[in-house]
Amino acid sequence: MLNGLLLSRLSSLVVFTVAALAPYGLGTAPAQAQAEQANTEQFNADQLSTEKLTTEKLTTENLTTETTRTELLFRLPPPAPLIFAITPERRALLNTIRYAEGTWAGGDQIGYRIMFGGGLMPSLDRHPDRVIRKSGYASAAAGAYQFMPFTWSLASRTLGLAAFGPKVQDQAAIFLIQRRGALPLADQGLFTRHLAAKLAPEWASFPTLAGRSFYGQPVRRFNELRRFYEDNLAQLRGLEPVALVQKSSCEPADSLFCRVEALQRLP
Repeated sequence: MLNGLLLSRLSSLVVFTVAALAPYGLGTAPAQAQAEQANTEQFNADQLSTEKLTTEKLTTENLTTETTRTELLFRLPPPAPLIFAITPERRALLNTIRYAEGTWAGGDQIGYRIMFGGGLMPSLDRHPDRVIRKSGYASAAAGAYQFMPFTWSLASRTLGLAAFGPKVQDQAAIFLIQRRGALPLADQGLFTRHLAAKLAPEWASFPTLAGRSFYGQPVRRFNELRRFYEDNLAQLRGLEPVALVQKSSCEPADSLFCRVEALQRLP
């Protein structure tokens, strides 16, 4: 009888203890534990799904941005190549430079092979970079426009030129004209004293405003260069050479200054 009573009280105590601890997650029934496990797994799955979507969204945004940048990059026009157009006005000036530098050779392309002193370079693969001594001068100038090695290196690197052929030399010469700020004047189709003076520091055979070489070397007279330029430009334009009209606004006409000016206009 006593043993039965003790067993009954112990059983009640166990039931009470399990019921009391249930809210704290202890002694939970198997069904409730499974439900809570399922809830936990669903929560974790939702979290993973949210993180995945966020990651995919960021990646998509980045890809879209990069794609847009790439599309814009390819849609933009490519940078203009550093190649100058050869107009009749520019060609006439180039030919005048050759005439002044002694490489005109009647317009023959052999002028592109002339080195300082009149010798010919063996090929047009590169600038010869060879110092020649003649008539008390020493120079490594070469080509139709008598490029010095340093000047040629500057022009060829800037324009991305290769070899030393005629077309390449023409491009480099126009680059030097532009570099001296004379290209707008050249495009006007007029050979003026101001244009010649701008190019005098580049080509020693061109006269300054004072009529002398910028480097104290032999120089061509301005009127001689102007006549050559105008005749050459007329031929390039398909026109007959126009004789220069000698207009004199110099007064008084019998002054020494006017007489000197008149002499300079003579052939």
